[in-house]
Amino acid sequence: MERAQADINNMERLPEGCISDILSLTTPADVCRSSLVSTLFKSAADSDALWEKFLPPDYQVVISRALHPFTSAATTSKKELYYQLCDDPILIDGGSKSFHLQKSSGKKCIMLGAKELGIAWGDNRNHWRWEGYPGSRFPKVAELQWVCWLEIRGKLDTRLLSPNTVYAAYIVLKFKEGDNGLEDKPIKVKIEVIGGNDSVCSEERLIYFDASGEDPMLEGQYIARERGNGWMEVEMGHFYNKGGRDNEGGEVHMSVLESERLLGKYCLIVQDVVNLSGLTLGASSLKLVKQSR
Repeated sequence: MERAQADINNMERLPEGCISDILSLTTPADVCRSSLVSTLFKSAADSDALWEKFLPPDYQVVISRALHPFTSAATTSKKELYYQLCDDPILIDGGSKSFHLQKSSGKKCIMLGAKELGIAWGDNRNHWRWEGYPGSRFPKVAELQWVCWLEIRGKLDTRLLSPNTVYAAYIVLKFKEGDNGLEDKPIKVKIEVIGGNDSVCSEERLIYFDASGEDPMLEGQYIARERGNGWMEVEMGHFYNKGGRDNEGGEVHMSVLESERLLGKYCLIVQDVVNLSGLTLGASSLKLVKQSR
């Protein structure tokens, strides 16, 4: 105990700016805990200079793309701004995308709203309707009326994501009451990164939107599960975003396809496709970052 107190006293001999630089090498959660050590640590832990380093370098550009004026960015502290961007996602690019930060790491997370997706026959009201829906963060969702060929595609400029990060992509959905034609039916999904990484990275898998039939053979498969907010999600795959200052950027392409069984499909509601930070790759280490959705 005396040794620990002596270490703290030695640290307090350092200038506040030096303590702030040291804390910037930790995590936001570590910084908040360190503020309890002493008055000097609290001052360093609350400084704008420190929390500016946890914010993405382009956060001001992203905020300028907000659908609704984000006036608090100029009046709040950088710490308050950080947690506001974690807890209150903002709609950008005319409301077609949602942006927030992963609280544990500050990594950028993006949701592509249904209007940003390419949906086969999406402009035909006999097949899909675009409606506002309670609980959705987007103005409109895609509501399936009837198709026999289900195809949904989305793409995103990788420069909008954090560099040196592995992302997990999810599709967020729910069903209306009634038969949907997708019970226990496998759906092919693909994640592909083109450009930016000097090579093509691709992953394919089968997922299930509805496993209500409780087929024991589906245990351990990629099945849509409750998110806790009335919607379901299922993981489509992972991809690595190399990024970096000199990177020209590429695109991540995501697709959902069920065309082998040309039977009727109904009652599906698609809200978005979300890209969440999963793993952070360091220069000499691999660190797991808790996924927060």
